[in-house]
Parts: sequence; C-alpha cells; structure tokens
Amino acid sequence: MSDMRLIVAGAGGRMGRALVRAIAESKGAVLAGALEAPGSELLGKDAGVLAGLPANGVKLSADLWAMSKEADGILDFTVPAATIANVAIAAERGLVHVVGTTGLSGSDNAVIKSVTNRAVVVQSGNMSLGVNLLAAVVKRVAKALDQSFDIEIVETHHRMKVDAPSGTALMLGQAAASGRGVTLDEHSERGRDGITGARRPGNIGFASLRGGTVAGDHSVTFLGPFERLTLSHQAEDRMLFAHGALKAALWAHGKPPGHYSMADVLGLSDI
Repeated sequence: MSDMRLIVAGAGGRMGRALVRAIAESKGAVLAGALEAPGSELLGKDAGVLAGLPANGVKLSADLWAMSKEADGILDFTVPAATIANVAIAAERGLVHVVGTTGLSGSDNAVIKSVTNRAVVVQSGNMSLGVNLLAAVVKRVAKALDQSFDIEIVETHHRMKVDAPSGTALMLGQAAASGRGVTLDEHSERGRDGITGARRPGNIGFASLRGGTVAGDHSVTFLGPFERLTLSHQAEDRMLFAHGALKAALWAHGKPPGHYSMADVLGLSDI
C-alpha cells in the first residue's frame, strides 16, 4: 500500500509543527498539505522549515478544498471553529479526520458525529497510549468502588492553554462516570469558590492548574474513608500526542465510516 497522504491543520502552531515532524520521522505517511488560518502571517511559509526540518516544499495555505484533492487524511489539533469548518470538507473529500481539538461544545460534537455515517472520524481528548490506558483503569476502579469514595481530577498545563478542564481531564471524568453508571454532565463539580457547602456524594470534581511549559499532567484520586488511591500520567513532550495521532490515522485508513476513539485504535474499547 502506498504512503498515506496527510494534511496537518494548524501547521504553524506548536502542535501542528510537532505533527509535521512526526510524519517526517515515520514510515507509511507523507505530508500532503499544511493548513493555516486565513490571514495568518505564516501563509506561504515552508512547513518543514517551520517544524525545524529541511525545506519540504509544502507551503502553508488556507485552502483546504484545494489541498485535500490529493490527500487521504487530515490531522486536526486546532480550535473548535476551525475544526468544525474542516469537518464538511473532510467528509466531502472522503478524508480520514483525526480530531484532537479540545474545548468543543456539545453542538460542535454533534456536527462532527453527523458526518460519520459517510466519513471516518477518530476523535479523542488525548492521543497518548498511556492516557488511554489510564482511562480504562479509571473506569474499572470507579466501577469497583462505591460512592463512599469521592473522585477528584486535577490537571496541569502550560500557561498558553485556553480551555479548562482539559479534554483529557474530561475524558477521564467520562471514564469515571461510565464506571459509576452515571452521566458526567449531571455529576460534576468545577470551579469551587467561596462558601460552596459540603461536597455532594457521587460527584466528580475537577481542578485546573496553568503555568510554565507543562505538556500535560493528569491525576485521578479516589478518596475514601481513611485511604486514598491516586492514578496519574505525566506527558513530557507533545510529540507523544503527534505520534499517537499519526498512529490513529494509519489505523483508520480504509476503515468503514464511523466515529472512532483512541480506545478503538489501541484495542481498549471493550475495557
């Protein structure tokens, strides 16, 4: 099979540049396009040079429709508005759409899922092997422990991150809620401040820390009578997310239309 031809959305950003490097370092994929926002000062720049590599001749462009004519997939770690704008074109072109964008609303997710009867989408709040294994363990532990154990999720990211809680924290919260057999929307606590009253039994708490250059730290603590259990993951470099996204794209190439997750990619969907 020939190499999978991939477009990197947000190719001028930190994650986009990491994705360009991951493609260059890996077998089975080639860079077919580099997408950037209209009006960006980086339009026309060489994607390889921006990623700290030799020039590759792929210039940043805002025209997804044109570049997608000769592509098989798109790696999309951008912002909600950009991802939603990319969804229809990716589906129309028959591209595998790997979505790592966080901060998506319920209506955004509905738009993404609306195309999966005719398109392949792999979506996850985190593309790392370790985090997805952590989510599987969190689900099992939450199922095993009753509501005498409170669940608190703490995440730390670099100072430039704009959404909170992180997509990974919410993914872990969803895993815990699934293990408990409840919905996260109805059983979460965020942003405690002032006189909040006692903690509601069965709720899942979130706390978000921002600062420095942290790639991503997450912990899930189960606090019971006289004991605590903490499960955690530390990301040391965003390249791990880039390689995970590339793995997802290669796995999804040729799959039937549908909405997939990293749990599917890693064979963890039955845990």
